[in-house]
Amino acid sequence: MEIVRPYLLFLGDVPDSLAAKTALGIVDWRPEWCLGQLRLPGCKADAGIPDMSIAEAKAAGVRTMIVGAVNAGGVLPDHWVATIVEALDAGLDVASGLHSRLADNPAIRDAARRTGAALHDVRHSSERFATGKGTKRPGMRLLTVGTDCSVGKKYTALALEKEMRAAGFDADFRATGQTGVFISGRGVAIDAVVADFISGAVEWIAPAADPSHWDLVEGQGSLFHPSFAGVSLGLLHGAQPDAFVVCHEPTRTHMRGVKHPLPSIREVIDLTVACGKLTNPAIRCVGIAINTASLGNDEARDVLARTTAEYDLPAVDPIRTGVAPIVAKISSLFGSSG
Repeated sequence: MEIVRPYLLFLGDVPDSLAAKTALGIVDWRPEWCLGQLRLPGCKADAGIPDMSIAEAKAAGVRTMIVGAVNAGGVLPDHWVATIVEALDAGLDVASGLHSRLADNPAIRDAARRTGAALHDVRHSSERFATGKGTKRPGMRLLTVGTDCSVGKKYTALALEKEMRAAGFDADFRATGQTGVFISGRGVAIDAVVADFISGAVEWIAPAADPSHWDLVEGQGSLFHPSFAGVSLGLLHGAQPDAFVVCHEPTRTHMRGVKHPLPSIREVIDLTVACGKLTNPAIRCVGIAINTASLGNDEARDVLARTTAEYDLPAVDPIRTGVAPIVAKISSLFGSSG
């Protein structure tokens, strides 16, 4: 799958920024690929790039419109179809990270056939995966895990890749979600893999490697989330992580989309170790990444300081403070890049 750049990011009419996290993630990590955004009336998200019509995007040189919004279940809303058809009729390719396949919609399928434009369903891999084997394989791996979904697991893994490479580590981000695949150009949307093959797909994403190489595996969901725990567990077993970082949003009182209370960081550490020992008995937590976007500077500093003291682990905000303390912890526990 080769998605041609540059992009127009379609945000639809999503109710908040979290629902546009695919688009916002691409802008944050690959801003040079993004020429504009297209929003429908009522959209409450903003990627901070120029608003464009499809005609304006075509004139500016856009090659692909990315459906950069998500919703519960990953379905394609009926009222988005006309915009997608318009993009295809203008000669743009369309790429989507939704569970719904673009070509399953007759109007979209017919428009693609009519224009010869490409449809990319990033969430659906053509790769055939084996079942996971859990056999110890060479190379080092770190997995980001969460107290909830949408707390910063992808951003933390990407920030760690950048910081570890700057420190001389041989490290690669491994994408397990649609936004990560858009950013990295490789990976598998793990929540679209048939359950029996989830751990095997992760073994494919992060295969045997040089003993000093680090794969930084993007986490998904939460072991405590009643909707997504199955994916999170398969991902944990397949990643076989030597290290993990807990990601947390401190202002939430319950898990996103359900009424269940948010687990504590300690509960996540303990359950991750207990479950992760199945494929790596040496698994250990190396840090905590806290999304402090909803906090002021003083409050954020206080939360990070208290969390560091409580858990005796570096607590950082990957965006606000960077992840250097976690990389230093990795160096002290596992050795530097050498």
